Amino acid sequence: MALSGVFDRIGSKVLLCSLFLIFCACGQKQPEQLPEDNLVAYPGRTFSYKLKFNDLQSKQHDVACRIGLPRPPKDRDDAASMRKQLVEIKTNDNYIVDSLTHSVPYLIPSAKRELDSIGAEWADILKRNNLPHYRFYVTSVLRTQEDIKYLQRSGNINSVTQSCHCYGTTFDLAYMRYDKVTRTRDYMHEDNLKLVLGQVLLNHQRAGKIFVKYEAKQSCFHITVRR
Repeated sequence: MALSGVFDRIGSKVLLCSLFLIFCACGQKQPEQLPEDNLVAYPGRTFSYKLKFNDLQSKQHDVACRIGLPRPPKDRDDAASMRKQLVEIKTNDNYIVDSLTHSVPYLIPSAKRELDSIGAEWADILKRNNLPHYRFYVTSVLRTQEDIKYLQRSGNINSVTQSCHCYGTTFDLAYMRYDKVTRTRDYMHEDNLKLVLGQVLLNHQRAGKIFVKYEAKQSCFHITVRR
């Protein structure tokens, strides 16, 4: 068979496949793109994050040593050997575990319960105020001594050798990044979502459940469970 005949057959098959794919695509219902043109806000009162969330590192470290892991893990392998004392945290309906580069997604059980409780109260406030549902980001969890050294070499001014993150009691929540879940034209500004998250943390802080430090340069709330 001449090569021209082979190419004619191939060309016909490609054309038929292309037409079939176009037909199938036309038959599928494409997701509706909803423009976000209705700004809504949480009617809570504003407050000073810096003044309210100023629990010192020394105070957080003391409780982390008392209720957390018996010692900071040296590296990831050492942390893996402590898994029986820890529980894994995973992305769910209320928060996203970020792509962690300098920590691993594990906490002691009471810290995990507190994180989940913060997420549940966050979702409840949004629902009760008829606001769209968003998820917040967990940006740092359990760090090893190796992680701390790497962060210090990279110039992270908030990375201290005696870190609460080394005991599984502590996690960071970003306050300027959120993931919208509800498909609606309503939307909220990051500053207003920060107010919702701040109100939840203030409630838990006042109840004696957590210590909170507002970290402006890292754009996060640094949280240590107290019991």
